[in-house]
Amino acid sequence: MYDELSEADIQKMKEEIEHRKVVVRKEALAAVKEAREQGDLSENFEYQAAKREKNRNESRIRYLERMVKTAKVIKDHSKDDEVGLNNTVTVYFEDEDEEETGDEMKLTSIQSITDFMTCAGRTLPDNIRLWARRNLAVARSHEVSQEERRHAQRALSIMMNIQWKHNYFESIDPKEARRILDEELYGMERVKQRIIETIIQINRTHTLPAYGLLLVGPAGTGKSQIAYAVARILKLPWTTLDMSSINDPEQLTGSSRIYANAKPGIIMEAFSAAGESNLVFIINELDKAASGKGNGNPADVLLTLLDNLGFTDNYMECMVPTVGVYPIATANDKSQISAPLMSRFAVIDIPDYTSEEKKIIFSKYVLPKVLKRMSLKTEECVVTEEGLNAIVELHKNTSGIRDLEQAAEHIAANALYQIEVDHLTGVTFNAEMVRELLS
Repeated sequence: MYDELSEADIQKMKEEIEHRKVVVRKEALAAVKEAREQGDLSENFEYQAAKREKNRNESRIRYLERMVKTAKVIKDHSKDDEVGLNNTVTVYFEDEDEEETGDEMKLTSIQSITDFMTCAGRTLPDNIRLWARRNLAVARSHEVSQEERRHAQRALSIMMNIQWKHNYFESIDPKEARRILDEELYGMERVKQRIIETIIQINRTHTLPAYGLLLVGPAGTGKSQIAYAVARILKLPWTTLDMSSINDPEQLTGSSRIYANAKPGIIMEAFSAAGESNLVFIINELDKAASGKGNGNPADVLLTLLDNLGFTDNYMECMVPTVGVYPIATANDKSQISAPLMSRFAVIDIPDYTSEEKKIIFSKYVLPKVLKRMSLKTEECVVTEEGLNAIVELHKNTSGIRDLEQAAEHIAANALYQIEVDHLTGVTFNAEMVRELLS
């Protein structure tokens, strides 16, 4: 079925597409770039927020382009006393205080959901369409409690505002994928090669691989950064699940509607936030998944999500398709991960950095980022070769580069202090100064 739209509606959509591509996309990319320069992406909330806004903009562009491409254009012949296209109509419903206009994009009221089901219900997966009809009947019924009607309407609003896509993925440029990996990561050639192999597989089949990625390595080696880079390459919205903070399966599966304070689980809320069914689930600290302290094991819930056979949320009471979900998990110790969970992933071991790699990362990546963030020029904060050796020596027993990032922050802050307070033009840190400052 096609949506019937007037020429004026089509023109408004085209103008919004142009604005989002030229203005909003540029602002979103600038925000992502600025946030990325602030340091470790796994704990960079500004970066995550910027990425979400960028993904929402791209999703909106794709939605509008599809509407413009598939809409049936009709003429507007409405008279003053008739309701026609482009008229704003205020509609009042019994037991509803909200008023709705034609400009509202979210499907929240019973009437807007009913109209959507009438016009575009066939675009939904069969089981979701049947589920929607049943819940719509509950939401309209006066034979059930007000609480049941409220839960049914909320569940419908969540489900109808998700774009349920087919599991078809456009080809991805391997060269562009490699550029993104080189931009985000230094070295790790075997890791990059494995990711490029996955990209080529997607290009051949136009579907996601049967197995997600499990990145295993010491803390601070950039596992989360790799996961975010893969999501960026796939051009999909992403969400994170921190398994160390989830101690009850109900946090993932939601609570039953029999409770007054019932709500969907984290997984369903991720679909809702993304606005589409194709997304990347970044599961941090998978090795903590088996340490649930509530009424069950959160790892069991993950198995149903990772099987790509569909996921059922207790609040929604409907199985949603997961064929467009690509899981990327991180872990420090794979021996703590159960065999069933391990079997759902292609494992990539992330090695720790060597001393020479840490020197290059500090001098070419970490320190320049910190200086830029503090508005310091390169010549205002200089670390000699001996000073660089001293930094690496002080952190030789720590894995990853987080300690190096903190060392760079400390050194740059000290240089800025001396420039502002002692009125120096620049500070050069030798080995002795580094040891005195960081020890």
